[in-house]
Amino acid sequence: MKKKINKIVLAYSGGLDTSIIIPWLKENYDNPEIVAVAGNVGQNDELEGLEEKAKKTGASKLYVMDLVDEMVDGVIIPSMMMGAKYEDYLLGTAFARPVIAKGLVDIAKKEGADAIAHGCTGKGNDQIRFELAIKRFAPEMEIIAPWREWNIKSRNEEIDYAEAHNVPLKISRETSYSKDKNLWHLSHEGLDLEDPASEPQYDKPGFLEMGVSPAAAPDKSEYVTLTFEKGWPVALDGEKMKASKIIEKLNEIGGRNGIGLLDIVENRMTGMKDRGVYETPGGTILYRAHEVLEMITIDKDTAHMKKKLSVDFADLVYNGKWFTPLREALQAFAFETQKHVTGEVKLKLYKGNIITSGVTSPETLYSENIVTFQESDYNQGDATGFINLWGLPDTILALRDEGKL
Repeated sequence: MKKKINKIVLAYSGGLDTSIIIPWLKENYDNPEIVAVAGNVGQNDELEGLEEKAKKTGASKLYVMDLVDEMVDGVIIPSMMMGAKYEDYLLGTAFARPVIAKGLVDIAKKEGADAIAHGCTGKGNDQIRFELAIKRFAPEMEIIAPWREWNIKSRNEEIDYAEAHNVPLKISRETSYSKDKNLWHLSHEGLDLEDPASEPQYDKPGFLEMGVSPAAAPDKSEYVTLTFEKGWPVALDGEKMKASKIIEKLNEIGGRNGIGLLDIVENRMTGMKDRGVYETPGGTILYRAHEVLEMITIDKDTAHMKKKLSVDFADLVYNGKWFTPLREALQAFAFETQKHVTGEVKLKLYKGNIITSGVTSPETLYSENIVTFQESDYNQGDATGFINLWGLPDTILALRDEGKL
């Protein structure tokens, strides 16, 4: 038996891990009150029946925090502006963690809780993301991570525990992929995916949830047009709507066209390599559209520097360092680069492919008159002096090698 704790706030999803944590905490921490807290980050159907399930397994109450717009406006769009990708991964799980963790702290303080618990494993990234945020806003709060304490060693043993404690489950041993879903993405890990030689079962019914495989997508292409103002997405196909609604609509469009599937072996913070399959249909389209618009609206030096810094920004997001001065500083840089990123981008979607079909901007840096192969105002003779100066170091090296200096 652990030490006596009166009240624990639990990050609760209703999945396998957090479902069995409720009875486990009550058994091992002298029957504390468990306040379950779920963050609505756009997982939709996964929230159905959650309160009944939480109470049935021993929680006193359930809070459901509406965090969709906070996640989108506060985390996703700034990250998109920066072009942040972690080894091609569009950071779906990592995007949700800062807002969920901060919400946990807010409720823990409101409830007068003694501890915050989460269901993250000791192998993964999310334990770090949650706990760094908790430390930032409640540095003296005790954190309980059952996966680092209990004797359960596998998902099969978790299912055994759930069955022994009458915890209702929606999964079976054969389909118990470890999944994380929010408005932005869905991740799949475990089972056959643990072998990198195993091809994901994209066309198996029930595997993909946000869309279809490219093979099952329509034989006809579909167009989308996205409008941005200062880097912020403001309209889809001419219809103005908030960013979260744009992502929701793009998920539908991208999903039916087989867009946004990623099979990757990524480098976790804990040092191990992890194979995951991600569905990010809307996010993949949004990132591409934004990148296309930046091509004609951001100058070369800024674009190249932003590309370099985007790796550092993505690392901060992935590594759980959202609430840090460096992230704030880099985000300020990102916002500054977006002052002229205004315009429209038209994309063609076809069987998993995104094809650029056109881009316009009132703030474009592209000049057809200057770059054309036809007659223009550009004086090609100007290049002679430029090349002589730019190549002067090479000329001097050659003269030295020839003994002519």
